[in-house]
This record gives sequence, C-alpha cells and structure tokens, in this order.
Amino acid sequence: MSERAAPRGLDPLGFIEREGSYARVPPVFRPVVAAARDRLLDAFGARLDSAYLYGSIPRGTARVGRSDLDLVAVLGEEPTGADRDTAGALGEAVDKEFPEIDGVGTLLYSRARVLSELERYDIGWFVACLCTPLLGEDLAEFLPRYRPDSLLARETNGDLARYLPRWRERIAAADGTEEALRPLVRFMSRNLVRTGFTLVMPRWNGWTSDLREMAEAFAGYYPERAGLMRRAAGYGYEPVGDRAVLRSYVDDLGPWLAGEYARVHGVRTPRPEGWD
Repeated sequence: MSERAAPRGLDPLGFIEREGSYARVPPVFRPVVAAARDRLLDAFGARLDSAYLYGSIPRGTARVGRSDLDLVAVLGEEPTGADRDTAGALGEAVDKEFPEIDGVGTLLYSRARVLSELERYDIGWFVACLCTPLLGEDLAEFLPRYRPDSLLARETNGDLARYLPRWRERIAAADGTEEALRPLVRFMSRNLVRTGFTLVMPRWNGWTSDLREMAEAFAGYYPERAGLMRRAAGYGYEPVGDRAVLRSYVDDLGPWLAGEYARVHGVRTPRPEGWD
C-alpha cells in the first residue's frame, strides 16, 4: 500500500503535534473544567505538581451530556490508594454537579514516573502529545519530540495480551444489565481501536485521536478485519450493552490483535509491579 502524501497530526519535521488546547474547550464545558481544576487544588494542595486535560473536551469535539471529562494529576510522589480514592470521589462529585458531562476519569502519576526513561515512550509521550496543561509546570518541556514509529507503537500499546485475562474477569463479573455492560463495551472498543491504529501507525505515518479515522487507517492494511474494527469504533462512541460484543473482543479480535502486534512491533517493556 502506498504512503500518504500529507500525513495528519505531524509538524513539518515529522514529529507528532500536540493535540488539543484550552482555547478549543467549548464554552459549555468551561465551568466544568474550572470546577475540576479548583477541586484538584483543594484535594491535593502542594502535593500537586501539575494537572492536564485530555480527550474530546480540549480537542473541541465533546458532545454535551455524552462525553466524559478526562484529567491527569501529577503528584510530587507516587500516588497512594488514598489518593486514588480522593480522585474518584472528586470525579463523582463533579459528574453529579454538571449534567454537561457523562463521567469523570482521573489518571494519577508521580512526576518521577512521567519523566522516567522507562515511561518516556508511553506516559511521557501521552503527557507531551495528548494532554493539555491545566495547572502547574508543563512536563512536556522536559520530554523529547516524538515520531509515529515502531518504538512508540510498541511502548504505548504492546501489552494487550497481558490485559485480556483481566478483561475476561471483568466481563464475567458484570451483571447482564445495560448499565453494567455499556461502559465495558465503550472502554474495550476504544482500547482495541487505538491498538489497531498504532499497529499500523508507522506505515500510515501520522497521528489522529478520531476513532473512526483510526479504524479506517487500520482497514487500509488489514481489510479482512476492517469490518470488526469499524464496528468497534462505532461502539466506542455509541456503546451497546451486549455481552456477545464483549466476548467477541476477548475471544477473537483481541487475541488476534495482540499476536499481530507482538509480531510486528514486539512486546512492551515490562514495568515494575504496581505501576499499572
């Protein structure tokens, strides 16, 4: 397959451009963002090194009442279980107060981990390229520029095989209600589409966070799996509460994708226990 003439998401030198900005946050979501920012400061105080937005809200593509608020909080030391409980409670409170959003997710990391050599092509890349600064020092200033190469593909998504058993456990433990299954379908759909995209990213030679565009990029190299990936992209935006969809992910698409990923890019460098 021929390479594209005009790669998307790259600067003139071929580096991935940072996506999103505070200026792109739609006015309807700005009170939500302001409340989350203030509550992060209240919750973590001087322990908070920096904080970021990511996802559809800073990209300007969020849908009122349908999109979630995605946050990253970087602390001066490794987050504890109590810190994660605090972040969860903060998210629940903001979600309850603002009907404009459908859920809040907050990732917690330490400054040392974000800037570590081991995480340079995973969490470091994520902060530098996919996150919009909200509070504190922007750690992207201490990180390199990134190209859509095989190293980045391996370190960002080369661990799908390790997660599939956990997914099976979550599916087995979930009750059969729409309320319980829809979030799992959305989460697993998005994960598989992003993994499928980064599988072909070095050949596609560009970057996008649009799930449907990711699926189309994948389809250009794996047409025999194109329909499955396009369906997953659709469920990433409009999930259904269907256990059969989840089983197809862990019994078919997921195992195939994990094997092909390992063949093409290798397996992600192991992390210390407790870093997941």
